[in-house]
Amino acid sequence: MTKTTIGFVVLTLAFAMFAFAGETRDQTPIAADDARQSFRVLATNKTSTLEKELNEAAAQGYAFEAVMGGPTLGGDEVVVVMSKLPDFQAGRMCYALLATNKTSTMQKELEAMSALGFVYRGQSVAETSFGGQQVVVILERDTTDSAAQYDYQLLATTRTSTMQKELNKLADSGFEVKGLTVAKTAFGGNELVTILSRRHTPATSD
Repeated sequence: MTKTTIGFVVLTLAFAMFAFAGETRDQTPIAADDARQSFRVLATNKTSTLEKELNEAAAQGYAFEAVMGGPTLGGDEVVVVMSKLPDFQAGRMCYALLATNKTSTMQKELEAMSALGFVYRGQSVAETSFGGQQVVVILERDTTDSAAQYDYQLLATTRTSTMQKELNKLADSGFEVKGLTVAKTAFGGNELVTILSRRHTPATSD
């Protein structure tokens, strides 16, 4: 074999190895990117617009992860984190937001939204424009699970001394604690607001 032939063979092998390595290098990050979870952060001091923002993000394939209200660099804001996986169906989730400083009315609102297939996802406290506070509850409906329905019970009290007894009474009826906040509401002053739920069981006829 001549030196020219040997040199050609070596060059061909080197080129093939380089091409194989480049192909492997190019494919690996793409596969990783395809499986990567991405996030979106919503931050607002206007709870009246938050429901719209949640549903706009849901239309792009994002789903609710967490919520917290409090002081940020933007003032007193409600901050929501949403996430998206590449294979998650855009528009699968839709959201409703309840915001009130009258805990006496929220029980009814929770029951009405549950009848439409919405389930509890999170709660927080938001400052209002007139100096008070609102309890903010985020509800979610999975369009692929129309059978999901829950009973809700809202417990609002200023007395921690009686709270345990009330919670245990509800637990005996099958309720589980979903969330807890402390807020200065319209009637109760600084109230502990606990939301509990249980899977809804349709009444059976005899």
